[in-house]
Order: sequence, then C-alpha cells, then structure tokens
Amino acid sequence: MPKRGYHHGNLRQALVDAALTLIETRGPTGFTLSEAAKQAGVTPAAVYRHFAGRDDLIAEAARQGFVIFAEAQDKALGPDQSCPIEGFIASGHAYLRFAHDHPGHYMAMFESGIAVDRSPALAEAAARARARFDQAATRLCGRLPAANCPPADLFAAHVWALSHGIVELFARNPRPDGPAPEMLLETALTTYLHGLGLSRD
Repeated sequence: MPKRGYHHGNLRQALVDAALTLIETRGPTGFTLSEAAKQAGVTPAAVYRHFAGRDDLIAEAARQGFVIFAEAQDKALGPDQSCPIEGFIASGHAYLRFAHDHPGHYMAMFESGIAVDRSPALAEAAARARARFDQAATRLCGRLPAANCPPADLFAAHVWALSHGIVELFARNPRPDGPAPEMLLETALTTYLHGLGLSRD
C-alpha cells in the first residue's frame, strides 16, 4: 500500500481520513491505532508524531466534524434575517443532511464517548456549532411576546433533540416502509412551533 500520508505531505490529515473510513465501517471503537496507520499507509510509530492515542485521533475527527457542521448551519440560516421560522426549520434539516453526508464525523462527534472538553480546540468547535442553533432560536424568540417565550437555549435544545432523535431512529437505519426523516422533522418542528403560536403562513 502506498504511503499516502507522506505522498501528499499531510500525514496528520491522512490519519484522520483513515480513522473516518474505519469509523464509518466499524464504529468509533471498532479499530486500533495500528489499523488507522495501515489504512493511511504508514507505520504505527508514525502516528505518535501527531496523536497520543486513538482517542486523540477520534477527537480530531470530531473537531473537524463540528467545524463542518457549523458551516452547514451557517449556510442553512443564510444572511436573510427576515424569516426566522424558516431558518429554525432549516437548521434541523441541515442536521439531517450532515449526518447523512458525513457519517464518520457524526459518529466521532456523538457516538465515540469523547468529551467535547477533551481539548480546547474541540470545545471551541463544539461551542461554535451549538451557537448556530442558539442563533436560529434567538431570532425565533423575537416573534413571540417576551412573557410567552421560552429561553432561547431551550428552543435550541428542542430542535437539536428532535433532529438527533430522528437521525438515530429513522435516518441511520431506515426501514423500507418507514417514514422519510425529512418529513418527520418537518412535521415535528411545524407542530412544535404551532403549539407556541407560530405559523409559517
């Protein structure tokens, strides 16, 4: 196997890419550091120039995932501040797309058992991603009377929980006769907003 890490001059990223491939096929705890090194085309000893162990490697995959996730949220929200309801719903859909398009990152972030405070860089990336949900929720709160408005962080937690639950229950292992995750999310969020007196009309 060619030593791809050395070929393109970025061994650190080659190891992360190798880990992501293994995470997708075996899960975040289903491979060894030596297997990640072999996947990247380098010796196990070379890994330790960049990572202290497998958990550090997975943590970097998670950090990169949170960066991609935050960028997806930025795109979903867009520059238009005039439609917070659509932005709120778009945030949920961006979550579903991220889980589908980046399964290795998603598993490193949410299924590896790696704490987000493992490193300052990981904590910062996770906080930035969460801030995008908070941003969508804060904009939405502006549509409700202050006395009837839940805290923005509660709004954000609800859309995060709905999106995550739908990913886990219906998107990761879909049934042929099961409901479409996108439809489930759309219905759940619309019903939730309607209960607060908010309508997309």
